[in-house]
Amino acid sequence: MASRDPRWVLKDRPSFALIIGLIVTGLCALVSFAFDVLNGAPVQFFISLILALAPVPLLLAAVLALDRMEPEPRSNLIFAFAWGAGVAVLVAGVINSLNLHYIIDAANLSAASARNVAATFGAPVVEETMKGLVLLGLLRFRRAEFDGPTDGIIYASMVGLGFAMSENVSYYIAALNSDQGGIGLAVTVVLRGVLSPFAHPLFTSMIGVAVAYAAQRQGSDRVFSILAGWVGAMLLHGLWNGLSSYGGFPGLVIAYLVLLVVLVVLILLVIRDRRRIVALIQRYLPPYEPTKLVNRADIHMLSALSRRQQARQWAKVHGGKRGLRAMSDYQLAATELGLLHERAARRMIDEQTFHEEQRALLECMSTAKASFPVPAHLGAGARGTPPPGYAPG
Repeated sequence: MASRDPRWVLKDRPSFALIIGLIVTGLCALVSFAFDVLNGAPVQFFISLILALAPVPLLLAAVLALDRMEPEPRSNLIFAFAWGAGVAVLVAGVINSLNLHYIIDAANLSAASARNVAATFGAPVVEETMKGLVLLGLLRFRRAEFDGPTDGIIYASMVGLGFAMSENVSYYIAALNSDQGGIGLAVTVVLRGVLSPFAHPLFTSMIGVAVAYAAQRQGSDRVFSILAGWVGAMLLHGLWNGLSSYGGFPGLVIAYLVLLVVLVVLILLVIRDRRRIVALIQRYLPPYEPTKLVNRADIHMLSALSRRQQARQWAKVHGGKRGLRAMSDYQLAATELGLLHERAARRMIDEQTFHEEQRALLECMSTAKASFPVPAHLGAGARGTPPPGYAPG
């Protein structure tokens, strides 16, 4: 038996550094909200906060639905969201405010014109930089978590959703303080919370895809890809803001069409990445059949999200939460084993690291499979029997 819990390899436990990071981001979020309270009455703040929080669960569910093949550690996802909602919003808000005052004084423009200029040319650079920094941090300290473009999109979407949520609070308060009052608030909520909730995630996904590409490469290609993604995020963000500010309704329609194209391309990337992961499972797991930890039925189950879900449902019906956890651990460990072989083939990890993680993943699979539920009517001899519905026959 291993000297420590083999589930360490699944990286589902927050580290001390991560806990400190969450505290810092939380404090930044509180400071940002304090500025919002100063800009409006407490009642206006709480109304705006509730409206900004309301769509978040649905938006998070939509993003995490893309991450079912190889789910990312929850602690990393929470940190990315918190960074966007705290550090990124606070710093970007301060810099954007300074830029706005500079433009008004230097260019002698009206407040409305200066806001359009700042939104089109200044805000995209500042905001995408602040959001992208957390992705660089994950690349530096959690490089192994970027197994493909899907991971980059997921982390970028989390930081984007956090940023949009906090930013919406400020916009909603400003709408309440405007001459239009409730009508202005309703329009703003529809435009930002209903019609464009994924704008920030889509912008930052350009950086996310680039960072995921860099995580799989060595040398100067990594720097070039990150720079290209960063520029792409800024241009897309600037295009959206510019068309919204200067294009009127036709410009807004064009902006939505551009985002729709980007969304379709990203979904196609996710689909392609899932097929790649399935191919890795089908390539690298069959040699482990002599260990009795995996067989053809298991590989068949692991090769489709629908069959994975069916297996988890079977485990939950017969084993409750413990059975569900065992099946989920088995699926994740088996998937990570295929990805581990790919990282070794790309020479992203050394031989010692490969063998250490390989042993841990195999022990995870062994522990999980030993904990698979046994339906009462099948008796003790059925332990380990694959769930009906994916096993041949």
